[in-house]
This record gives sequence, C-alpha cells and structure tokens, in this order.
Amino acid sequence: MREHIRLRRAADRGRGPFPAPPGWAGAGRWADALAFGHTGLPGVAIVSRQVRRTAALEAIWRAVRAIPPGQVATYGAVARRAGLAGRARLVGYALKVAPEELDLPWHRVVASGGRIAFPPSSRLHAEQRRRLRAEGIEVVRGRVRRAAATLDELLWKLI
Repeated sequence: MREHIRLRRAADRGRGPFPAPPGWAGAGRWADALAFGHTGLPGVAIVSRQVRRTAALEAIWRAVRAIPPGQVATYGAVARRAGLAGRARLVGYALKVAPEELDLPWHRVVASGGRIAFPPSSRLHAEQRRRLRAEGIEVVRGRVRRAAATLDELLWKLI
C-alpha cells in the first residue's frame, strides 16, 4: 500500500517510474490502475502477482478446509475460527488469492445472513449455488436456508 501511495504521489507530480500514457487526464489514475494490475493499454495487463503466504492467510485456508461438506460458514465465522476475529474482509481476500492447488471448498463460505456474496447475475453466483445444492444445501433467492442446528453442527462450532 505504501508503494502504491508513493507511485501515486510521484505520478501526480508528473514524474516517477511509470509516466502516464498520452491521453490520460489524471496521472494519479495511472498509478491507481498499476496498483490494481491494469496498465490502461489495450490488451496489456499485469497478470502475474506473487502472493506472499502469511500466517494469517494460512490460518484462513485451514479454517475453510475444515468446513464439513453440507455445511456453510460466514466470512466472520471463518475469521473467528482462524483466530482473526473482526477480519471477515481478509477472509474474502484470502479466498481470492488462494492458489488453485489448495482446492479450497470456497463455496461453503457465505456472507452474513447466509447470502451468497456474488452478484445474483454473475457466473460465480451460479457456480456457488450449484455447488451448494450438490452438497444438499438448500439455496432460495441467493440465501442459504438453514435448518435447525443439529448436534454435529453445534459441536463443530465449539472446535
């Protein structure tokens, strides 16, 4: 983040390692685009980002892996289980940057209130809904319908 701020300030002053391309009104926008992986040039993007595996990301990935099939957990519950209470947004980031080889059951993580976090018309919303239904979880209007808690579910929350 500090590097992004430094690049933006340099771009706003008209200098820095990445001068704005011709036609860009605000040089600060160019620094913003670079920070988020876009070059602003047609067909050119920064596609390779190395994600540093931190203890927090590893803890979140372990917590997501621990969600049993047929059950869901909210982003906040995963954060608490990982020892990161109050960091629900970090869970979303961790799922976004997780390497594919981890094969995480990302579809078992839902937003508060049991709703699917992706926009209803998106491909990811449909994929999450399909995977949840395949595990026997009822999804109605983008929300997971929760049955009364069973003893197994209550015990899983204690772990």
